[in-house]
Amino acid sequence: MTSRIDKTIARQREKVASGAYYEAHQQLRVIAARYIKQANYDAAAELLASGAIALLRAGSQQGASASGGDLAIMLVVEVYNKAEWEITGGTDDAEGRSRKKRLIEILREFPAEEPTRKRFIQEMISWSGRFGPIERGDPELHHVAGSVYAEDNEPYDAEKHLILGTSESAETLAKVEYEWYTNDLPHTAAIYASRAVLPYLLVGNLRSANKAFLIFTSRLSSSNPSLGVQDVSSTSSDVRIFPSLPLLNFISMLLLTIQRGSADLFKQLTARYASQIQEVGIWDDALGQIGEQYFAIKIPRQGNPLLDMMGNMLFGGGGGGDGNGKRGSQARASSKKVEAPPANIELD
Repeated sequence: MTSRIDKTIARQREKVASGAYYEAHQQLRVIAARYIKQANYDAAAELLASGAIALLRAGSQQGASASGGDLAIMLVVEVYNKAEWEITGGTDDAEGRSRKKRLIEILREFPAEEPTRKRFIQEMISWSGRFGPIERGDPELHHVAGSVYAEDNEPYDAEKHLILGTSESAETLAKVEYEWYTNDLPHTAAIYASRAVLPYLLVGNLRSANKAFLIFTSRLSSSNPSLGVQDVSSTSSDVRIFPSLPLLNFISMLLLTIQRGSADLFKQLTARYASQIQEVGIWDDALGQIGEQYFAIKIPRQGNPLLDMMGNMLFGGGGGGDGNGKRGSQARASSKKVEAPPANIELD
């Protein structure tokens, strides 16, 4: 059987190399479907993965990458799901790692402009949530997906996955937000920092919230020496103060307040910065949720796009962190000026 599969893969690679993309695509679908019907999922997976990679590497000419994307989606939907393969690999963790590695390798072959990539990512995350220990998806797969979007300057899609990623995701997300910020006005720094910090807090990942904030503010201060940053130290904590950016100071104090678990201090903090928070107009509902989540401060609910989107993303089957959002336009942080997120900041 292995010899037969190897010969099939070799023939289809020759077709792809000769430019017969459609023929290779159709033959691989037919042969893989036959193996799937026989419940020979390993053989089907080998064929589909190999064919997808070969076609994706051929690029967009004559629809090669679209054909590769179709095979990649078929791999997840018709093989991984129907075989009910667990991401942990069942009794053999090596199997689970191998299956996940195969999906990551395919994802990295997608051209940035290939429309089927987003569907493949959705199916990949959905499978990992359905057959893995974390309902909202495997953190490593989220991290890789977010990193791919970050490399392609797609900040909205990058945020969505990095928030649910691994311990390494915070650094990637902080860099995404900072690069995005550099295309906007200097006083909007806190808005972009908050796009990492607040979602991490909402998913209970205080460590990544702190890490992302530290990386963001470190880059900010090193790139803008005229800010006049002040470092204040005490026996219990070190705080970096930005005299001209009060809302950055608010975020810093918010993180310290959560660490201390003081509801009174949280109330004092939000009262102290109430006017600035009101001027921004995008944090009220998130802060209300944080108050309830970390300090048991009950507040009336009035509907909230941020939390609704977070809820859909985390528990609606599309989106795990280590314990730890998207407006309509597809802004590219490095290619043009990006407006600050609107008053109904979204994360999906």
